[in-house]
Amino acid sequence: MKKKVFVSGCYDMLHSGHVAFFEEAARYGDLYVGIGSDRTINKLKARKTINSDAERLYMVKALKVVKDAWINQGGGLLDFLEELNVLQPDIFFVNADGHTPDKEALCKEMGIEYVVSKRVPHGNLPARSTTALRQECKIPYRIDLAGGWIDQPYVSKYASGSVLTICIEPDYEFNDRSGMSTSSRKKAIELWQTDIPDGDKEKLAKTLFCFENPPGTKYVSGSQDSLGITTPGLNNFYYDGGYWPSEIKSVTDSDILTWIEERIWMIPLYPRLDNYDVLANTNINEYSAERLSAAASKCWDALLAKDAQLVGEAISESFEAQIAMFPNMVTPEILSQIEGFKSNVLGWKMSGAGGGGYLIFFSENPIENAIQIRIRR
Repeated sequence: MKKKVFVSGCYDMLHSGHVAFFEEAARYGDLYVGIGSDRTINKLKARKTINSDAERLYMVKALKVVKDAWINQGGGLLDFLEELNVLQPDIFFVNADGHTPDKEALCKEMGIEYVVSKRVPHGNLPARSTTALRQECKIPYRIDLAGGWIDQPYVSKYASGSVLTICIEPDYEFNDRSGMSTSSRKKAIELWQTDIPDGDKEKLAKTLFCFENPPGTKYVSGSQDSLGITTPGLNNFYYDGGYWPSEIKSVTDSDILTWIEERIWMIPLYPRLDNYDVLANTNINEYSAERLSAAASKCWDALLAKDAQLVGEAISESFEAQIAMFPNMVTPEILSQIEGFKSNVLGWKMSGAGGGGYLIFFSENPIENAIQIRIRR
């Protein structure tokens, strides 16, 4: 008997990349496809699909390599749990950008072989992704490497310091509420639709910051968000008690940016629970704020010197200072996942808080099944 192979995903705007993925999976046995519902995709991506789940199901089932397909009845990144228990597949097949430690752990628990594809296009056809084909938006995301939270006056009043960010091309449709400036990016889409316009990047960031935080806003978004997605390259925003940085430094040298790109590795986290309060149980004090500031300063100098060991140390030190002040950034499950990587990487942090974002590792050695990013030049 052939082995049963299971894959799960959105499969919106069906394209040659999807078909090549299905063909690769079907080489292992009979292929069964679980499709994310409209409800699940809307919650994870904060957008509607182009094609309804009924239409997506019709197209996927029509492919000759697909033995059977259905709409997953659950929600979240593991929306296929019920169907997985019924199917009892031999193999769970995923793309690198669909891999998560939770999926891998689930398969290990159920005795299912876990296989990760490298997204190889068919023949001479170009590589395809739904994100690229949508052409919905070229507005970037951002990652803060060190110093995050110091852009908030209630932190920088204890110690002045820098937030270091990199501006990320939207090659992936990163999860909503992933700590990569997704909220500010939505506002930028309202303002500019498809891309950051030409012009003074700081003025554009101020426009975005004011649009996102009108008078009377209860929780003001840090300005590193608006600055981080409008300003290309590697950035240093220095705060000394205000909402806006008193100094901005940017690096667009391709050698440094490529060096950083080659050492950033990201693994998705399971979405955080609804009503999770990241700002509960805070313990903001001078000692932790000074640690955060010192770590960002160390990280900046190490990045310019391309000293990988010190960059990794500084990123981890910044993260530890953050979670000392904001313990609800992490959960025991997240800390356990990080612990499993520590011996093989130079540094670690996460984007997002309480889940929903990504584990971010700084490593000179490849991390299996992790995704990498491109920094906007």
